[in-house]
This record gives sequence, C-alpha cells and structure tokens, in this order.
Amino acid sequence: GTFFFYVTSIHLHPYLSQPRMSVRMSVYSTGVRPVLTRAYIQGRVYNFLERPSGWKCFVYHFAVFLIVLACLILSVLSTIEEYQSLAHTTLFWVEIVLVVFFGVEYFVRLWSAGCRSKYVGIWGRLRFARKPISIIDLIVVIASIIVLSVGSKGQVFATSAVRGIRFLQILRMLHVDRQGGTWRLLGSVVFIHRQELITTLYIGFLSLIFSSYFVYLAEKDTVNSSGSTDFGNYADALWWGVVTVTTIGYGDKVPKTWIGKTIASCFSVFAISFFALPAGILGSGFALKVQQKQRQKHFNRQIPAAACLIQASWRCFAVENFDSTTFKLFLRKKSHIPAASLSSPKPKKSVSNHFEISLAIATLFYIHILFTAVQVEVNLFSFLSLLV
Repeated sequence: GTFFFYVTSIHLHPYLSQPRMSVRMSVYSTGVRPVLTRAYIQGRVYNFLERPSGWKCFVYHFAVFLIVLACLILSVLSTIEEYQSLAHTTLFWVEIVLVVFFGVEYFVRLWSAGCRSKYVGIWGRLRFARKPISIIDLIVVIASIIVLSVGSKGQVFATSAVRGIRFLQILRMLHVDRQGGTWRLLGSVVFIHRQELITTLYIGFLSLIFSSYFVYLAEKDTVNSSGSTDFGNYADALWWGVVTVTTIGYGDKVPKTWIGKTIASCFSVFAISFFALPAGILGSGFALKVQQKQRQKHFNRQIPAAACLIQASWRCFAVENFDSTTFKLFLRKKSHIPAASLSSPKPKKSVSNHFEISLAIATLFYIHILFTAVQVEVNLFSFLSLLV
C-alpha cells in the first residue's frame, strides 16, 4: 500500500514525491551533520553526565562506581593491622586521583548546565549548584582536599585523616545515583501503599508495647543465676520486644517463668506476623511498578504502528485532493477544485469517507491499546491485593 501511494504521488503532486519521513524522526531533523558549536557541545556533555543513556554512558558511570568502591575497600583494609601500611600508601594516591577527577567533573557539570534555560548565566549556575547532589559533590571535594592537606605527613596518612576518608567514601557512593531514581521509586511505592503500611506498623507497634509490658510484669521479680534481673525496668522489656519481633534474637534477655514464656510466645507470633507484612507490601508495590514500566514499553512499541496508519491516511487524503494541506478542504468551494480532478473518467468516492474511516481505525486501535492496558492493570492489582 505504501509503495502504491509513493508511486502515485510522483505523478500527482511534487510534495508527495519527497522521501517519506520516519515516524521516529523529529520534524526538525534535516539529516545534516550538526555543527560543533558551544551550545551543541554543552548539550552533549550535559546529557552524558546528567542524563546517561546508552552503553558509553553506562561504561563511564560504572567505571566511576568501581573506582569509588575500590577506594572504599582500601579504607576498610586500612583498619586491618596486617594491611595497614600498604592500604594507607595506596589510599593516599587513589584519593589524590579521585579529588582531581571529581573536582574537574564538578566544574564540567557546572559549565555544561548552561545548555538549559533555567541554568543560563551566573544565577542559573548558582541554581544548579544549590541542588542537593551538587552540594554533596562540592562538600566531598572540599573535605577531601582538607583531609589530604592536613592529615598527610610525607605521603603517610594520620589516623584521624583515615577516619575522615572513610566517611567521605560513603558520601561518594551517593554519586552513583545522581538522578535520585532509586529514592523516587521507593518514595512512590511507599506513598501508594501508605495506608497499608501505616495500618500494619500501627498494629505491630501496639503488639510490641503490650507484649513488652506484660512480660515486664511477669519477669520483673525474677532473679537469674548471677543475682540480677533481666527485666529490671520497662526499657529492658522494650529492648527484648524489639529484638524479638524483628526476629534478631540476641538472647541477652529471655523470660524465665512459665507465665512470661507463654505471654512471649503468644504475642511474638502475632507481632512478628504484622512486622513482616511491610516487606510483602513493599515487594508487591515494586512488582506493580515493574509491571507498569513493562506495560508502558509495550504501549510505546504500538505507537509507531498507529502513527504509520494515521500518516498513511493523510497521504491518501493528499493524493485524492492533489494537495498536501488539509485545511483547504473547508475553505475552497467545489468550483475551485483543479480541472484534473473534475475530468477524471471515474469519479472517486468521497474523500471524507476515506479519511474518516482511516482515522476511525486509528482511533479504535488506540482505544484497544488503552483498554487492554487498563484491564491488565486492574487484574494485576486485584490479584496482588488478594495475595497481600
């Protein structure tokens, strides 16, 4: 069908003889290689650092993550006496490299942010520097410079400097997720299931304080083998309750009497079940988010097909009317139609019928996609609600 439209358009209208633009191509695309201007380079650098996509960005950011992780491992090894001297020397040079690298990267990010309108100029750069992740980057760079300059003597770290470096390595791990996608995903899941989480945590908290109080009443006068009591106050009972309902079980405080053991057994089964529910709720929420993203990808794959259908319908309209503009159908009269279309031996069917049928098919196609997506979401949500 597309080949027929293309061949016919060569003989009917010069506009239709032009190469067909892909539905994935922007209307502003010209196919000409872009000029390496300052704005173009800024945009490419900004997208590479702030909006990573593609395997090149993945390799770069993954390499940065591995370097930061290696530096964190070195700071951990510096706490072991056998590897202390070697780790200190290696950590010193790695820290110098990281300070130079992150310092240069910070200024490159600050420069490339000028490609966006809200970050243009001095005030725009200050707005970019006020972002939380930018503030953390600046603090890490400045603190690392201070630690390296003050805490080193002849390329050997002082003990206080090593402790400061360990904390800075933890802050550098936040550099991996600059866009905050992990925190946004977690926040959205918690917000969607906030009612279920609040309910389960409230009931679990009530179970904790009641079980701790009853065990305290049953065990407060019980003396262990060392002559002291494990539940001398309500705070000790609350500590036992937290350790028990979270299934940690240190075993430093345990009930001794049968009444205390019975109360602990009954309340533990009830409280542990409610403290375990938030994990299932969050797990189902993450599963729903993954399903939603997969459904959105499937929907995006259907868009080019519908766009091709609509584009073909417009081309059919242009072929039958000898014009590429559609609004003229409502402006000109029948007497203004070109003579070529009036002298055709076989009058064609109404153009509006072809156009309306094509648009109706495309509309039904979109409605079918949307209805299928909504139906799948409702069924999946009902199924997960039954599981929870």
